[in-house]
Amino acid sequence: MSMSIGSPELQSFPTFVKHWLVQQNKYLEKLISVSKHHTSTEIDKRSLINGVIEHYEQYYETKSSCVTQDVLGMLTPSWTSTLEDAFMWIGGWRPTMAFHLFYSKSGLQLDGQLANQIRGLGTCDLGDLAPTQLTRVDELQRITIREERDMTEKMAKIQETVADESMVELSHTVTELIISGGPGGDGDGDGVEERVELALALKEEVLEEILLKADNLRLRTLKAILDVFTPIQAVHFLIAAAELHLRVHDWGMEKDASQVHGICRA
Repeated sequence: MSMSIGSPELQSFPTFVKHWLVQQNKYLEKLISVSKHHTSTEIDKRSLINGVIEHYEQYYETKSSCVTQDVLGMLTPSWTSTLEDAFMWIGGWRPTMAFHLFYSKSGLQLDGQLANQIRGLGTCDLGDLAPTQLTRVDELQRITIREERDMTEKMAKIQETVADESMVELSHTVTELIISGGPGGDGDGDGVEERVELALALKEEVLEEILLKADNLRLRTLKAILDVFTPIQAVHFLIAAAELHLRVHDWGMEKDASQVHGICRA
């Protein structure tokens, strides 16, 4: 059931993402089809779910290899819209957003099937979770919130180092060299360029570590919440996740394009 999108190592990551989104849309169509046709077997549902999970795994595996090459580029992605960027957390979606997505979709499906619920008829979707399932979702959410907050604090500390004594001293030194017309000769300003490169490389190394941990939490959260659901419930969740991702991406791209055209007309 897994869909190949070529050899990622032979593509740039933006190109990989473009093809990945096309495949995500194909998976969305399959998920919707399965959700509407009750003749689909449990094996069919699980096979499709596993294929979708593998698709997400491929994304993060490919991304991790690119992070080690260009962590700054991965933290400020060129393949996302400004709308997506506004809601980004450490280079991607907030892990806790998975729970907000679940509660929103669960509420919508519960309202839509209220009559059946009153008659005691199960709907088998996200509006029809057992108390034990809701307890597991709540426990998982608490754990994820703690991990997310810990990473947010670590990211804040990393960002604060841009103004530490070494960076302030280095920025002053470079400014003085610029004013004086540069180091000249072969002195290279006492190796200032090397000092700048080293200082930035050390910070990039720490950023790389936190980004990889953030991506790991994103993937672990997705797998963990899917593990709570029955196959058909997992199908409904994955539909909601793909719809939200694809539509927000589309809306953002359209908005960016309209703003560019507006600027050109002005």
